[in-house]
Amino acid sequence: MSVLRVLIVDDEPLAREGIRLLLEAEPDIEIAGEATDGAEAVAAIERLRPDLVFLDVQMPGMTGLEVLSRVEVERMPEVVFCTAYDQYALQAFEHHALDYLLKPFDDERFHGTLERARSRIRDRGADNLGRKMLAMLAEFGAAGAAVAPGAPQSPFADRLAVKTGGRTYFLRADEIDWIEAADYYVKLHVDGKEHLLRESMNKLEKELDPQRFLRVHRSSIVNLDRVKELHGRGNEHAVVLQDGTRLKLSRSRREKLNALLHRR
Repeated sequence: MSVLRVLIVDDEPLAREGIRLLLEAEPDIEIAGEATDGAEAVAAIERLRPDLVFLDVQMPGMTGLEVLSRVEVERMPEVVFCTAYDQYALQAFEHHALDYLLKPFDDERFHGTLERARSRIRDRGADNLGRKMLAMLAEFGAAGAAVAPGAPQSPFADRLAVKTGGRTYFLRADEIDWIEAADYYVKLHVDGKEHLLRESMNKLEKELDPQRFLRVHRSSIVNLDRVKELHGRGNEHAVVLQDGTRLKLSRSRREKLNALLHRR
């Protein structure tokens, strides 16, 4: 049985105790720690690396939403907000919270959320396994055979592990049309379909070959082979892809994009 490490964050002692008692009845749960305010929460997430956090919204000094903005995306656990205020629900889900528990909640509602957390964390484990498999493929070559001694190897990702429908498959980088920032995730746009990947835009940008992919705006990266047209008038610039998708183009990136396209 896989053990899930949980952090409880709430400035109210009774609220922490209530969640702790519910969790202690679960054989696969380990309570990694507790925190009483936002600053403690950030430090605990960084230090303890929990799988799941039950996080209050309204706390002294820093809200639960601000806590999420302070944690590196690669270290972000699954998050369940626990609060008496329903007005923060939309923001919580924009931050990709797993669930939003309104106090007071009953045992059935809590256990339903916990089961969803178990499922999501299992899926993340499958994603990590996919990444390890990609590393092995990179080491031994795309065909599975050992790379000949002295053969050049690209430092950039040739494939990405994508989790969907309970399975992990490997998406070739050159299949991607463009990539969209989505908070703690990115959306991979491939032949009219979207695939969600839990990775930051900055990290993925570094993993992709800069001769094949360019970040044309803070919210988008394009596959240069998919670029059909460049539009520009005054301060408005745009990239049009072969499928008709129109994306904003930063003025600072236009010159670099032009240079890269002329080399292809």
